[in-house]
Amino acid sequence: MLDDEVVLTAERSAPRHARHWVMRAIAGAGVGGASNQVIELLAGELVSNAVIHGPAGEPVRVAVRVDGGVVRVAVTDRGGGVPRVRHPEPTEPNGRGMALVDALSTAWGSARLPDGGTTVWFEVETDD
Repeated sequence: MLDDEVVLTAERSAPRHARHWVMRAIAGAGVGGASNQVIELLAGELVSNAVIHGPAGEPVRVAVRVDGGVVRVAVTDRGGGVPRVRHPEPTEPNGRGMALVDALSTAWGSARLPDGGTTVWFEVETDD
């Protein structure tokens, strides 16, 4: 069982730092292969959304839990947005992050926090 978190600052480098941290954390808990890559990708998408849609320079908390064959990643920021799955035109440069989360995760959701922030989470059932 792994239950850990890291706090980053909402800036351009945060998604890359989050992906690498998540990848190392879950690999250390025995999650490898395609599952590790999917979880790394989806964590980066959630942190990218927090950086783009949340307040700049504010904390972004990334929590990871590995419990048996389920990995849960939760990203919390101080923004008040609610994630939604979009289906942009092929020529649009962005807007596919939550569609990837929806398609590749076992489950996902979000919650508004009493302080006005938002937590977005996903779970992936691994084969490991």
